[in-house]
Amino acid sequence: MPTRSKAAAKTKSMLGIDQIIRIMTDRYGPFAEEPRLDAAHEIVFTILSQHTSDTNSSRAYHLLMDKFATLEEVARGEPEDIERTIAPGGLAKIKAPRIKQVLNLILELNGSLDLSFLRELPLDEAKAWLRQLPGIGPKSAGIILSFALGMPAMAVDTHIYRVSKRLALIGPKVTADKAHDILEAVVEPDQVYPFHLAFITHGRQVCKAQRPLCGECVVAEACPSREQFMAPAEVPQEPPKKASRASAKSQTKKTGVLPHSVAIKE
Repeated sequence: MPTRSKAAAKTKSMLGIDQIIRIMTDRYGPFAEEPRLDAAHEIVFTILSQHTSDTNSSRAYHLLMDKFATLEEVARGEPEDIERTIAPGGLAKIKAPRIKQVLNLILELNGSLDLSFLRELPLDEAKAWLRQLPGIGPKSAGIILSFALGMPAMAVDTHIYRVSKRLALIGPKVTADKAHDILEAVVEPDQVYPFHLAFITHGRQVCKAQRPLCGECVVAEACPSREQFMAPAEVPQEPPKKASRASAKSQTKKTGVLPHSVAIKE
């Protein structure tokens, strides 16, 4: 992994990344640890979540497990049956054969679907092992390692990428794939999980793609991009006041379940 000091020197934000995480966590957190899936189930859920909403992917995941009971049964299942089962999640014709292919490849490479051994590998090796699976890129590998195995792997989605660029934590020409390595180097290992949840929540609620709500941004005074989105008269002269805890909780509830989280059935 790149050394933290070298990567940190390349950032241009007026606040350090640790400060930004703390401010955003104070605003949107604290973030509870959600019940997680094991790594193989997380892989399946990650594939189901690609190019669809959390709600649809969660529905498709539960339908799949209700139908097949175990991932071993999914691996043995007919692609047509898998496709029909996960159809409510979208892109079933692509995702069904991919899920079957990935599960069978894991069985071929590992002898079982137990991927707990990845915790014992260096982070780069664990990411490389997952990325040999079809459809598992840097973001998916980061999600699986971070959410299922508790490893400090960075998962950069579209919201995190956008917020990081606007805060100049990454350069304007940095690709999403490269952003994983840069951000992983500047975020302390124990802060990767809160970074992910804070930045994705901030991107969804405030730092939106088309019309960011700069007047409501808790790091606006440190954002080098704010004048790009605000008329000069609208640029706040003082840092925005910290919202009350009740207000913060109210806004955080807008996201429902935490990002990339399987909704638990009642």
